[in-house]
This record gives sequence, C-alpha cells and structure tokens, in this order.
Amino acid sequence: MRIVAILATYNEERFISICLESLRRQGVDIYLIDNESEDRTVTLAERYLGRGLIDIETLPRRGIYSWRPILERKEQLAATLEADWIMHVDADEIHLPPRSGSTIARSLAEVEKQGYNAVNFMEFTFVPTLEAPDHDHPQFQKTMCWYYPFLQAFPSRLNAWKRQPDPVELAWSGGHVVRFPGLRMYPEPFPMRHYLFLSVPHAIRKYIRRSYDPAEVSAGWHHNRVNLSAEAITLQSQSELRFSLSDHQLDPSHPYKEHPLFRQHPGRTPSRS
Repeated sequence: MRIVAILATYNEERFISICLESLRRQGVDIYLIDNESEDRTVTLAERYLGRGLIDIETLPRRGIYSWRPILERKEQLAATLEADWIMHVDADEIHLPPRSGSTIARSLAEVEKQGYNAVNFMEFTFVPTLEAPDHDHPQFQKTMCWYYPFLQAFPSRLNAWKRQPDPVELAWSGGHVVRFPGLRMYPEPFPMRHYLFLSVPHAIRKYIRRSYDPAEVSAGWHHNRVNLSAEAITLQSQSELRFSLSDHQLDPSHPYKEHPLFRQHPGRTPSRS
C-alpha cells in the first residue's frame, strides 16, 4: 500500500528535513509544493529526491500568502498521484501512529481493512515557555517539550483519506476537513505534534511579517494572524502546560479551543486556517 503526503512549504528550512524524515520513517512518501521559498527549504528538500520525496513543484506566490490555491492544487494532486492513501500535511507537524511500535503505513492498512476510508488527527501543540523561550535550533524536538492538546471542532484535522474515484474537497474547510461521498471516519484519532512557533522572533517572522490574501481575510480566514502584533505575543509558564518526551504519552483531555498565541485577538468567527 502506498501513502503519499502532499506538503506545501514557504520558508520552512527549520522544519523541512525533520518533516520529511519523520514521514519516511512512518512509511509515507511525499510530494512537495513550494510556494516560492526565499530560504533553504528547496535546497534542503532536494536531498530527499528519490529517497521518499517524489517531486518538487513551484506554486507562484505573487507577493502574498494565498492558502486557497495551495489547497486546490492539493485537491488536484490527490486525484492524480499514484497512491492508495493521501495525507494533507504541513511542515511544522509530526504525524504519528495511534500505538507505539507501529507506523502510519501499517495503521492505515488496518484502518482500511476495517472498512474505514478517512482518519482524523488529534493535535498536540508544542510551544516555547517563559522559562525556556528559545527553541529556534535543529534540536527543538528534544528541548521544546511543553504542550497543550488542541481541538477547535470535531473532527478538526480529518487529513488522511483513501484515494477516491471522484474528486475530494479540502479547500472548503481551509484544509482542516476533507469531504467526499461515502466518507467513513476511523473512530480513533491518530496523534499529531504541531510546533506552532519556536520563539517569539520566529512567531513574528512566521505570522506578522506575512502579507495575507485580502479576499481570504474578507472571507474570515487568517483573521487571528492578521490581527497579531509583536507587542501582544506572550508566552505561557510551564506550570500551565503539560510535559512529555514520549510520542505515546500525550494527554488529549481538556483540550484548548483556541491557541493562546492568538487568544488576545478574537475575530468575527473562529479561523479555519
């Protein structure tokens, strides 16, 4: 069974190698859409061509961050790539199997055997803290160990699905939930580590120094990112968070409904981006 993750990037040199290596360990191949990165993202990714990375294509950025065209391109690729299962992933995410000792590939094979054709991921968001504010280095996975479970809605990250004979919809939900006729979601979410930001300067580069598509902002997307200011970024204390060094000891109870990074910037409706 072949699983292909469709990954889109823009200036993800800190995450790209770790993301690609993690997916390969899980038995997943990758197709990369780069949105005209200006850092070493593509250079680093090219090392994996023929080693799990199928290809790299460039999607023009035109000076702004426009999320819908990226998702629509992912919908097109989901219909044409040679794969049994498709995953929609981001570079700052580490996707995991539901049980220790397995892989995503083996787990999805079991999901399919049981008659299901889609999998939701439970997000565990890892963040810097007041006591340890800077993890913008290659070893961030080993040093940034404080997290909170995040569940804005259910399903929140329905991002793996068995390839369908008809087109699937991903852009409708901002990439959070795939949609197609006859969808049967596996009842147990798979865990997913999300490294939202690695330091305050990293958050500023990632969210504040970005020009968002005005049409998408008007439609209710990105609003909490657009309203974020450097002065308003605050870090939580470790005492407010949970600690884990293990992929399979993550606690999903009492999840946050919004990210504290954006909490002081409520908008019209919850962002789905």
